[in-house]
Order: sequence, then C-alpha cells, then structure tokens
Amino acid sequence: MIEISTFYIKSEQIDGENISIIGNDVKHIKNVLRYKVNDELEVCDENEVRYKTRITRFLEEEILLEIVEVSEKNTEMSVVVDLYQGLPKSDKMDMIVQKNTELGINRIIPVLTDRVIVKIENSNEKKKLDRWNKIASEAAKQSGRQKIPIVENIENLENIVENLSKYDIVIVPFECEKDKSLKMALKNKEKKHQSIAIIIGPEGGFSDKDITMLENLSNVVKVSLGQRILRTETAGIATLAMILYEYEL
Repeated sequence: MIEISTFYIKSEQIDGENISIIGNDVKHIKNVLRYKVNDELEVCDENEVRYKTRITRFLEEEILLEIVEVSEKNTEMSVVVDLYQGLPKSDKMDMIVQKNTELGINRIIPVLTDRVIVKIENSNEKKKLDRWNKIASEAAKQSGRQKIPIVENIENLENIVENLSKYDIVIVPFECEKDKSLKMALKNKEKKHQSIAIIIGPEGGFSDKDITMLENLSNVVKVSLGQRILRTETAGIATLAMILYEYEL
C-alpha cells in the first residue's frame, strides 16, 4: 500500500500544467515510497495551494508531474496557535514537535525558563534545530498539512515577553490553577481570526519568577487542564487538542 503524503514545492517549480519535484524528495519518492509512472501525488506550494498530480517521468535528480486538479481543500486550523515549549530533557522535544505538527500547530519556539536544566551548547543548537525542523517537515507531509511549522531558535523567557503581548490570548497551563479551565478561558472569545500562544513549562514546571513575568501581560490566562498533572511532553499536545475541539470540531 502506498503511503499517502503531501510534498512541498516552491511556486517556481510549477510550469503551466507541470510540476518538478527536486531535492531529497526525489529519493524518498523513488526508493522509499516506490512510486511509479502514473501514480498520483499530492503537492502543496508556499501559498498553501494544493495540487493533485500524476507522475509522468523519473529523471536522475528530478521527478516530473502533471497537474490533474487544483484543490480548494484546507487542512490548516482556523485559528493560529503557536507553542512556546519549555525545553525538556533527552529526546522529548522530538515527540512534542511531531505530535503538535500533526495536530496543526503554526510555530514552535523552544524556551529557556527558570527551571530548564538542559544545557545546549551554541555549537549543538543548529543540529538540534535542523533535527526538529526535519521532524516537523516529515510529520506535516504524513498528516497532509498545507504548511510546515517552523521550529524557531531557542529563546529565554524574558526575551519573548514583548512578542507574547501581540497574541489575542496567551494560555498558560499551570498546576496551581484550580478555578479556571481552558474551556472557560476560550468560551467568550471570537472563533475567527484568533491568534493563540500556548506556554508550557519544563519538567519542573514554572517558577514564581516565570509566573510573575507572565502575569504582567494583560492577555495571559492561567488555566487548569484537569485533575491530573501532565508531563511537559503531554501538556502542549493536550492543550492544542482541546483548542482544536473548541474551534473546529
């Protein structure tokens, strides 16, 4: 059975009714997925236009496609959600990037909060970011997304506070919050043209210093995710899934 994936191109790869696949996708399509001439591919450009195509020819470093149909199908969330993730230990960030991409996250920003214990040398940061962005790309393809979320540079919490003020609402899941649920926080919000930030603490949670810094913003809402305390790698996924349910399902 052929794996269903979406492949991403630049608009300059489109020539009339034809599309050219180049780069690493060529080997993946030929050698891993083992597509043949006349097999159909789904392709999406940087403008989020989706194309149903048919393979017409395999070259050494290029695959030629013909456009069968331009689709109006939209697989992106109706609300823009960015995840600010307290940097976790070991390889937990791999799963965080993968699963949040599948669910529809817009951007992921790894954050150094007060209780982050991971130390990433400057020389290793680029390797980590390249790995996380590769995971995001693969997850976007497999889930049929029209865009690939970007995993941005690691930032200190104090450096992102000004940027957080630009969102309509900033959701902070916090284990000490007992009264306000995520549903309550979203209930009175418009369901169109919203921008939401989710901020997740690391394994040790947020410190008083972190919370005080965030509480200075008028758009920050601390919420409870329920009776149980979730791991850092679970909390962002759960929050995004709840937002998805509230806005789209």
